[in-house]
Amino acid sequence: MANRSFAAPKVPEVFALFWIVKLLTTGIGETGADFMGTANLVLAGVVGVGGFFAVLWWQLRSTAYHPVRYWLTVLMVAVFGTMVADGPHVALGTPYYVDSAVYLVLLCGLLAWWRAAEGTLSVHSITTARRERFYWGTVLLTFGLGTALGDTTAENLRLGFLWSIVIFAVAIVVPLVLWRMGAGVVACFWGAYALTRPLGASVADWLAHAPDKGGLGYGTGLVTAVGLVGFAAAVGYLWWTHADEEGHHAVARAGAHRPSEEDPRDLELQTD
Repeated sequence: MANRSFAAPKVPEVFALFWIVKLLTTGIGETGADFMGTANLVLAGVVGVGGFFAVLWWQLRSTAYHPVRYWLTVLMVAVFGTMVADGPHVALGTPYYVDSAVYLVLLCGLLAWWRAAEGTLSVHSITTARRERFYWGTVLLTFGLGTALGDTTAENLRLGFLWSIVIFAVAIVVPLVLWRMGAGVVACFWGAYALTRPLGASVADWLAHAPDKGGLGYGTGLVTAVGLVGFAAAVGYLWWTHADEEGHHAVARAGAHRPSEEDPRDLELQTD
């Protein structure tokens, strides 16, 4: 693919709803992959693998950001990432903590390559086709790493889903605190991005699995269906309002502080 340039970043602006939708995709990816794998392995392969490559091709072929296209790609990365992360454990019998270490090394290697090739890892710089390919490769590896981390705490360490939720809920606050203290925004973003996977997946597993396995027993089908409804509602809101387009919040904040005749202080500032 040629290294095309785009007029604006092909990724959404990062704000609160971004993280909510991201967490929904991680939960849906976890229980959705489990549900399809239990119901029909052929269906799981067609949807998980075929669906992933189809929407990724759709996303990469486009020239502008669109919330439906982008978030469908993230959702299918979540389903496909679950399968990829579980593959080495099932096929080779490796412990999940070993898989986590492998994915961490791969992720660090890809980020180093991206940095060396492009000079930046900022998501605000996804304005060329090559940077976008780096971006989606990184996203896929964060899902693999996050899935393996969640399985490490729940199964290898035998902490169960509830304690895994507590651990990752605390862990995901760390990048926010470090960012507030002046740490690099890029490192904090990708750290938080990777941690959404084990947090969302642990919540979904806790809701779906039977009580004898440490869950509430609602079933993977129901949890997936409810997650999809929430996902569709959130993405529909973003599509309708354009709230996650790059620069939207900066424009809104500027509009909220426009000088007005009703506020003498604003007139004074305008005069100055």
